[in-house]
Amino acid sequence: MAARLAEEWFAICGGCEVTILDIGEPLLDVLKQVEIVHMPVLMDHKLFGQTGEGTEMEIPAADVGLISGGIRSEEHKKLAQEMRKKCKILISLGSCACFGGIPALANQFSTQELLEKVYRDSVTTEKNGIPNEQIPALTDRVYAVHEVVPVDAYLPGCPTTPEMVAGALVALLEGKPLPVLPTKSVCDECPTKREKKAVSTLKRRLEAPDFVPGAPLSEMRCLMEQGILCLGPATRAGCGGSDGNPRCIRAYMPCEGCFGPMSDKANPMVDMMGALSSIGLDPKQIPDRAATFNRFAGAGRLRPLPRR
Repeated sequence: MAARLAEEWFAICGGCEVTILDIGEPLLDVLKQVEIVHMPVLMDHKLFGQTGEGTEMEIPAADVGLISGGIRSEEHKKLAQEMRKKCKILISLGSCACFGGIPALANQFSTQELLEKVYRDSVTTEKNGIPNEQIPALTDRVYAVHEVVPVDAYLPGCPTTPEMVAGALVALLEGKPLPVLPTKSVCDECPTKREKKAVSTLKRRLEAPDFVPGAPLSEMRCLMEQGILCLGPATRAGCGGSDGNPRCIRAYMPCEGCFGPMSDKANPMVDMMGALSSIGLDPKQIPDRAATFNRFAGAGRLRPLPRR
């Protein structure tokens, strides 16, 4: 009997849904064992009945539920609760669901400030009233899914990797335990050379590092020591492919932090400040430190600050 699969997406770009397609040929084998009962990006299943006859949101019962995106509205919150009620196993798919992701950068501002900026203060917006009819009320901030309902497994990344999604689905179908996320940092898996000191000034983000195209990563010097801000010291490992090398480093790019903190209690701000100082870089060179160090993990960490 096929396993029943449900999926919902909240505050997200849709990249994690594309990742499911990027699984490629192995996805065909998975789909033979799965019955998709609810997935807005793929099928037309209405929440209030196919003819609108329902009065409450309803999602079919499922063995596995996937939620991508953070919770930004009261409708998202109700849908998350319905998914939790109807799904035996619930998985947070991608960094937005796991940690708030890029949308949670908005947690530095109040909901009213955001609405005023979008609908009144933007130079490209016609200054009419703020929409309020037949629109779900916004929550006070962006929440990670587990802040609203219990979650059984996390597949982080922006987007998450096809290998992680396929591995989790295959494990569930075969009755095996879900993969456990590592608790070490990207730096622990990074093969680049380290000299324990850095150039004196951080470079602009788009400046290219020094490397030899095609040469092993072990011949390239640590990007942070080259003066390129890399969030590897404060980011959970596990994004690498079959060779184990972190995805961004493999492309000669610095880690952006999308796999989130190494644990729920970790503080990326503290971890990064320490890492920068340890090689002689001044953290004060980074003007927006809170947002930069919590770029993908702002759901429980970023909050409005008093305005000057």
